[in-house]
Amino acid sequence: MGTMQQMEVVMGVVIWTSVTLAFLNSGAGAAKPGDGGGDAKGQRNIADKSKLPRGDGLAAAYVADRGVGGHAAVIFADDFERGDWKDKWDSNRNKNDAVLSLVDESKSSRVVGRKSLRVKAVLGENTGGGMTKWFDPPDTVFIRFYVKFDRDCDYVHHMCQLRGNKGLRGGDRWSGFGGAGNKPRGDERFSTGMEPWGASGRRSPPGAWNFYSYWHTMKKSGDGKYWGNAFRPARQTDVPRDKWISVEFMLKHNTPGKDDGEQAYWIDGELR
Repeated sequence: MGTMQQMEVVMGVVIWTSVTLAFLNSGAGAAKPGDGGGDAKGQRNIADKSKLPRGDGLAAAYVADRGVGGHAAVIFADDFERGDWKDKWDSNRNKNDAVLSLVDESKSSRVVGRKSLRVKAVLGENTGGGMTKWFDPPDTVFIRFYVKFDRDCDYVHHMCQLRGNKGLRGGDRWSGFGGAGNKPRGDERFSTGMEPWGASGRRSPPGAWNFYSYWHTMKKSGDGKYWGNAFRPARQTDVPRDKWISVEFMLKHNTPGKDDGEQAYWIDGELR
C-alpha cells in the first residue's frame, strides 16, 4: 500500500446534467462516503430482475471510441486524441499542471487510442484533480468511461459523479456541489456517482465498486449524518489494478411527485 495514487483514464462518454470527473486522494482512515444506509446484503439490488440491456451497447460499433461523438444519441464525448481536452471541458482542476496529463496507452489495450488522460495524485502534494462539463438534462442519460488504476494505486476518495443543480447559470450551476453529510431538499440538489470503496481498509486498494447517491429521501448513517446511500451487489470482487475497465451508469428522471426514477450501472457490460 503506497502513498502514490495514480490512474490512467480514457473517455468516450455520453454525459448528462452536470457531471464532474474528479479524482481525489484519501487514506485508509478517511471518511466513508456512500457507506451510509449501506446495502451490504444487496436487498435494494434488483439487477437480476431488470430488463435493461447487457453487453457493449452503443460502444460496440466504435473501437477505442473513434467516431462515437458523431452518433445522434451522444451529448458529449472526449477520447483525448486531439489533445484539446482543456477546451472541450467547461472547467478543470489541475494544481500546478501536475495532476492531469496525456499519455500513450495504445499498446496496453485495443479499447484505447493513442492518448489517454492520466490523473496522478500524490498524498501530501495535492488532492487530485478533474474536469466538469455542464449541459441540459434529457430524461434518460448514460455515462461511460474506461479506467485503469495504476499497479501502485492507493484508495480513491471520489471519482466520477453526476450532479443535478438548480440551474446552469451563475451560482446555481454550483448548487449541486458541497453538502457532504447533509440531506438535500428535493429542489436543492442530487448526486450519484461511481467510485472504488475500500470498506475502511478491509478491501485491497482501490477497493470494490460503489454506486451511491444523495437525494431528499436518503437514509441516515450510523453517526446521525447523511453520507450518501450505497447501491451495490451483496458480493463482488475487488477492482483490479493495471487493467482497463469499462464503467457505465444510467439515470432515468422520475416524474415529479412519483417514485418512478431509475438508475443502474455496468462493469465491462455486466449489469451490477
